[in-house]
Amino acid sequence: MKKLLIIMNPCSGKKKANGKLAEIISIFNRGGYDVTTYMTASRGDATDVARERGQEFDVIVCIGGDGTFNEVISGLYALEKKPYVGYIPAGSTNDFASSLKLSKSILDAAKDIVVGTPRPLDIGQFNDRYFSYIASFGAFTKTSYATPQSLKNVLGHLAYVLASVKELASIRSHHLRFTLADGTVYEDDYIFGAISNSTSVAGILTLAPDLVDMNDGLFELLLIRKPHSLLELSDCVLALMTQEYSTAMLTLTSTQSVTVEAPADMSWTLDGEHADGAKLCTVVNLRDAVNVITNPK
Repeated sequence: MKKLLIIMNPCSGKKKANGKLAEIISIFNRGGYDVTTYMTASRGDATDVARERGQEFDVIVCIGGDGTFNEVISGLYALEKKPYVGYIPAGSTNDFASSLKLSKSILDAAKDIVVGTPRPLDIGQFNDRYFSYIASFGAFTKTSYATPQSLKNVLGHLAYVLASVKELASIRSHHLRFTLADGTVYEDDYIFGAISNSTSVAGILTLAPDLVDMNDGLFELLLIRKPHSLLELSDCVLALMTQEYSTAMLTLTSTQSVTVEAPADMSWTLDGEHADGAKLCTVVNLRDAVNVITNPK
């Protein structure tokens, strides 16, 4: 039998995966896997377990949110022999899972891992840390995590839009300079920026699938300038509402790497988790860094 390690965050989302663990294990057993289970107890726990025990297993399955998935990937990247990775999304946002079109049903996601095939995916390196799909700053970075789950359930996308519009009117801007791999420079006052490899960003920003290839060695860089008038503010709001990013207030481009000159006290978010800023941040796309099991259908 192949060996499979489940790394589960029992506090993710509504804890809805906790009551299904026995069924999940049974699905993997019937699929030919000898299953070991590890429950995380603190931040960074998943990284340590993945790094220390990853080479013992054929597959590591992450059960949790995007933050837990980030920890697992961070632990596996340095390994010479990397196991395949399965992801059962059980968080409250699950942006990365949405981009991969993983099943929202916990048991179906487990079944998809049994019948699925490995798919190479890029990840990002942000200075000395890693991220699976996004490094961002400014507005919206806290919206999807601060919006009450009850409001998300009732209003869906509109709940994020309402919270984000409120942020737009009050968010502070930061003066930053972005230097892309080809030498192109963008410098301005920005209220939001995202270096991403995902079609869904913080539950509120959505990029067209034809713009995002998750293993092409490139990031999508999205920047929103500081609005200086009600008209410019309304352009940003309209872009959010329609998910059409053709306004002059936005920059959307692709790059293999980017160097960011920023205020040292400006914090970032990596896959929904806080990251300290620095005056100089180097972000690099690590092509085909992991193999994630997805259902081809």
